[in-house]
Amino acid sequence: MNRALKVQSESWPLRTVFNISRGAKRAADVIVVEITDGDVIGRGECVPYPRYGESQMQVIDDIRAISHEIESGLTRQDLQSLMPAGAARNAVDCALWQVEARKQNLSFSELFGLRKFDPVRTAQTISLDSPDNMARAARKIGAGLLKLKLGQDDVFESVRAVRDAAPQAKIIIDANEAWSMSQLLEVMPCLVEAKIELIEQPLPQDDDDELGDYKSPIPICADESCHSTENLDTLAKRYDAINIKLDKTGGLTEALKLRSSSESLGLDVMLGCMICTSLSIAPIFALTHGVKYIDIDGPLWLEADRSGGCVFDGIRMHPPSLMT
Repeated sequence: MNRALKVQSESWPLRTVFNISRGAKRAADVIVVEITDGDVIGRGECVPYPRYGESQMQVIDDIRAISHEIESGLTRQDLQSLMPAGAARNAVDCALWQVEARKQNLSFSELFGLRKFDPVRTAQTISLDSPDNMARAARKIGAGLLKLKLGQDDVFESVRAVRDAAPQAKIIIDANEAWSMSQLLEVMPCLVEAKIELIEQPLPQDDDDELGDYKSPIPICADESCHSTENLDTLAKRYDAINIKLDKTGGLTEALKLRSSSESLGLDVMLGCMICTSLSIAPIFALTHGVKYIDIDGPLWLEADRSGGCVFDGIRMHPPSLMT
């Protein structure tokens, strides 16, 4: 098999600091995998996430550890059992998808029977900040779908400020595991009053069982708690929706299975991403049709994206050309 593997880290500065409950980011630190197979090249990008025990060097080492298998003709199906779900597998999986498309002389969308992928309406994220600054950001964005990053403090003030600033917007909130069950119950009346659409991962993953008997007036979405199809039956008893991210599922191959299994269990699906370039976003467009919530604004936080990246027209995210 005439294959070659290249793995490298890249850092893409952000246009402003991105804050969530567990820390701040000033750059998108990504790993890019490039697989050359004869006269075609496939690329995939991943974002190692310390929350899941991942680091840049560890992900690179994990990918290089299977270089022989990749260069010997590893298939996407073989990859699923060779590597666990996570960032490293994602980059390799997505590169293999592109190799597969180009070997058949197809665009990525044509591989899925589509002439092209449609643009989508994506949430625009407002990172954790003072209520006044979050309101200012909401006012600038206006109507549409907003996603608020919240911590333990100023929840009432932040939600009300954003709602007043963007009265026509649909709003999702994401606590990134920062709340306790008692805080969730305490803030719920305010969230109902503000007409919040969805609450994403309010409790730490280890506290999932506290949601078991709770009948929330607002749908609750699993993010950090849901990585793959494993334990999905249990999650369906606690959550109303799941957030699918390729860096959690370990690539598009598992993500397609997760979406199908989730929908069969009656769970709504949200598509998410890390702070990344459009190379990470490109494969997600294979999942977007019919999905209720789409949150793929990661490249909008960059000072500059890759050539051929996603185009945002103020309302919709247009698929990138870099995987055609």
